[in-house]
Amino acid sequence: MEVRTPVRVTHGWTQTLVGTPDEVLPLLCPVREVEWVPGWAPHLVVSDSGFVERDCIFTTADMAAGEGAEAVWTVLDFDVGAHRVEMLKVTPGFLVVRLAISLEPHGAGGCHAHVTYRYTALGPAGEDYVRARTSEAYETFMREWENALNAYLRMRRHGPARGSHVDADAGS
Repeated sequence: MEVRTPVRVTHGWTQTLVGTPDEVLPLLCPVREVEWVPGWAPHLVVSDSGFVERDCIFTTADMAAGEGAEAVWTVLDFDVGAHRVEMLKVTPGFLVVRLAISLEPHGAGGCHAHVTYRYTALGPAGEDYVRARTSEAYETFMREWENALNAYLRMRRHGPARGSHVDADAGS
């Protein structure tokens, strides 16, 4: 048995979104993220409802872990009333990621999304990955996510901007 001190980093960020918590929460789903996350393509979704729910399990490629690596995600908590979702992503031999998102109303028709990621390495390649998860890298990731989700929410609310091109493959 090997016991070691974790190589781990936790980052939090608050996004300002142009949808209400009731509009945003259903989009934080392995099936619905295809609509707004460029390149999102889950392989398998195991769910009673066909959408995100507690104990939903889904798999995705994990390109950061190398060609052919697959991650298994488990939804630990999905609370519609509290506007909260929590997931655990495991890529064997590489990384465990715990993701928690809570939504709260903000302004007229908007919300704040409090997003926390905790990355824990499971091996040398994962350790390098975790060390590269700097505050600056996380901020960039969160801003890209926020921009993609807001573009999708605006498009749903108002239709595509005049003269804009909506890439069907990107989902937004």
